[in-house]
Amino acid sequence: MSLRTERAAELIRRELAPILERDYVFKGMVLTIQAVDLDPDLKSGRVWVSILGGKDYDHQEVIEKLRANRAHIQKALYKRVVMKSSPQLFFKLDSSVARGVRILNAIDSLPPPAPDQTSESGDLER
Repeated sequence: MSLRTERAAELIRRELAPILERDYVFKGMVLTIQAVDLDPDLKSGRVWVSILGGKDYDHQEVIEKLRANRAHIQKALYKRVVMKSSPQLFFKLDSSVARGVRILNAIDSLPPPAPDQTSESGDLER
C-alpha cells in the first residue's frame, strides 16, 4: 500500500468513527472501526468494523444497517473529507477482537499451573 493510500485510509477511518457514533445507535453494543483498506486507485475500499456486545446475529444486523445506510454515511463523510475521488465504502465485520476477548477469558479461567518438581540435589527434573 502506498503512502498516499495509507494516509487516505487513516483519514477516512478517523473521520468515520464520530459520524457513526453521532448518527447511529446500537443498543448494548460498542462499534469500532478497526481498519480501512482502500484500493490503489482510491475508487473503493473496505471498512472493517468490530462489534463488542450483543449476539452474533445482532452483529450481522448492524453490518446490514451500515450497508443499507452507506449513501448517507458516505455523504456525511465526504462533507468532512474532501478528496478528488471519493471511494465507495463496503462495510465488513471484523471478528478478531471478539475472538481475542473469548481467548483471554478462556485463559483467565484456566486453573493455576502445578508447582515445579525439584530433585534432592536442587536441579530440575527432566
